[in-house]
Amino acid sequence: MKYFLRFSAGFGSFLFSVLSGVQAFAAIEGAPKPWEIALQPPGSPSAARMDDFHTLLIWIIGAISVFVTGLLIYVMARFNARANPKPSATTHNTMLEVLWTVVPIVILIVIAVPSFKLLYYADRTPNPEMTLKVTGYQWYWGYEYPDQDGISFNAYMIPDREIDSSKDQVRLLSTDNPVVLPVETNIQILVTAADVIHSFALPSLGIKTDAVPGRINETWVRITKPGTYFGQCSELCGKDHAFMPIEVKAVSKDDFAKWVAEKKGP
Repeated sequence: MKYFLRFSAGFGSFLFSVLSGVQAFAAIEGAPKPWEIALQPPGSPSAARMDDFHTLLIWIIGAISVFVTGLLIYVMARFNARANPKPSATTHNTMLEVLWTVVPIVILIVIAVPSFKLLYYADRTPNPEMTLKVTGYQWYWGYEYPDQDGISFNAYMIPDREIDSSKDQVRLLSTDNPVVLPVETNIQILVTAADVIHSFALPSLGIKTDAVPGRINETWVRITKPGTYFGQCSELCGKDHAFMPIEVKAVSKDDFAKWVAEKKGP
C-alpha cells in the first residue's frame, strides 16, 4: 500500500509539473500549442490566406476520400463472385471515361486558381515600409535593419540551463536577441546565407524562405497583432541545425521606435 501511495504522489507531482509547463507554453502568443493538430493561429494576412487554402484542400481531399471509399464498398458488394456469378464483358464506357477525365481537371482548376493567387500574394510587397535583412550562419541567425541606421545583431538559442519561464522563454525556441518588428507595417524581408543553405521559417506568420549563399531571396510580412512568434531553420544545415531558432517580438509602432532609439544609443 505504501508503495502505491508513493507512486501516486510521485505521479501526481509529475503530472502537475507537466500540466503547469503546458499551460505556460500555451499562454505564449505565436507559439505552437501542446497537442495541436491544426495550423498555428495566423499572425499575418499571408498566414490567414494559407490557413483558408489549407481548409479548402481538406474539404476537397475529404470529399474525394469519402467518394472513393464509398465506390470501393459498392464495387465489393455489387460485383463480388457471389452477387455477380456471371461478370459483364463490357470493356469500354464512353461516359465514364469522359467523367473521370473532366472531373479531375475541374478539381485541379479549383485548386490551382487560389494556389497561384496565394503564391503571388505571399511573394513580395510592392510598397515596403521597412526592410529586414536575415543571414543564416552555422548555427545562428544574423539580422540587419538597413532603414534604422544599420542596426544589426546576431541571435543565438538560449541554452536549456538558462531558460527562464517567468520571462516567457521557451526551450529550443527562445533566443538571446529576439527580432523586434512593428505591427501593421509592410516589412520586406531579404534572406541570404553565409555558409550553407538554411531556411528562414515562421509558421504562424506564413514565412518560409530559403537562405542560399551568394543569393538574396525576398519575402514579406505584415504582423496583425502584438506577441511573440517562433520559428526554426527548416533546411538541414549541419549538426546544430535543430538549435538555430527564430524569435520575433511584434510590438506597437511606438514601442518599436523606442526600441530603435535604445539600440542606436546616444
